[in-house]
Amino acid sequence: MKATIYHNPDCGTSRNTLAMIRNAGIEPTVIEYLQTPPSRAELVRMIVDAGLTVRQAIREKDTPYAALGLDDPTLTDDQLLDAMLKDPILINRPFVVTPLGARLARPSEVVLDILPSTHKGAFAKEDGEQVLDAEGKRLV
Repeated sequence: MKATIYHNPDCGTSRNTLAMIRNAGIEPTVIEYLQTPPSRAELVRMIVDAGLTVRQAIREKDTPYAALGLDDPTLTDDQLLDAMLKDPILINRPFVVTPLGARLARPSEVVLDILPSTHKGAFAKEDGEQVLDAEGKRLV
């Protein structure tokens, strides 16, 4: 199965998501979106396909979100997208796209909704939280 993850290697949630994809026996296309941001069309498609609003796809924590006044409820989706594309740190992560759909994998186990049931045994997040049992079945 094809899979693409818009990844930030400094983010634990993103690392956990990538590890879960690999645990399913899939080697995804990894796009470090801070260096290679998606196009506007790709970003819009991911947001729509994930069932999110543009505002839900913006990362607030550890970003210039507040300093840029992006909390202004009168800003349009186009204005918010412009800000996200200008400063990709504002794009929440990780987005994952597979033939089964697109998800903003927050929490990371949300990615399991769009992966096949081909997991190779148990899986625990970096913090030790068990996500899959020994048979590869979802626990959370």
